[in-house]
Amino acid sequence: MKVLKGIWKWGRRIFVILFVGQLVYVVLLKWVNPPITFTQIGSLLHGRGFHQQNRPAASVSENARLAVIASEDQLFPDHNGFDWKQIQKAIEYNQRKPGRIRGASTISQQTAKNVFLWQGRGWIRKSLEVYFTFMIENVWGKKRILEVYLNVAEMGSGIFGIEQAAQTYFNKPAKSLTAFEAAAIAAVLPNPLKRKIKPMAPEVAKRAREIVQQMNFLKPDRDIQKLIQ
Repeated sequence: MKVLKGIWKWGRRIFVILFVGQLVYVVLLKWVNPPITFTQIGSLLHGRGFHQQNRPAASVSENARLAVIASEDQLFPDHNGFDWKQIQKAIEYNQRKPGRIRGASTISQQTAKNVFLWQGRGWIRKSLEVYFTFMIENVWGKKRILEVYLNVAEMGSGIFGIEQAAQTYFNKPAKSLTAFEAAAIAAVLPNPLKRKIKPMAPEVAKRAREIVQQMNFLKPDRDIQKLIQ
């Protein structure tokens, strides 16, 4: 009995320490960039390398911020971290075609996954993703989420962040990206290990042109403007 009480006591202590620790880390990252993520560690372990240059939002072009919103999450300014309609559509699609998996992750969910969690689809990881998405939505806010996303997202094999992608693919800083260049980088986000920019694959060029059209459509929106300026 004493052994069980001792295990319970230490278990509670460990839980409290972990809970307080992650809470402090979430708050700290509102101002400090993540030192490294599980995805980046995985990239190193799999031999892809880890190349990253963090940049504040002011050092990233409006085109880059607008491109990822247009490509990945057009309702980003409006939702609370989750696009419930897209989630329902993804569930229905995956039920109809179990051999194919369609995701419905928002930029907030992708940021939570990239910063705090490992890659995968298990229920434990998804539950933690929901928790961390809720936390960053309420602690960081939309602008910080977008800034961190643009710094940690993998945008090519071993290439992390918009600055590294801009330098690698177009030999220029992220602040100087044109609309098409930014759209081309955004076009690889769903599958950065297979979609190629250098040389640019035809499907990437096609998708980039579609993203530019969406960028032109979204840009006048006042909520979008608040996020990209």
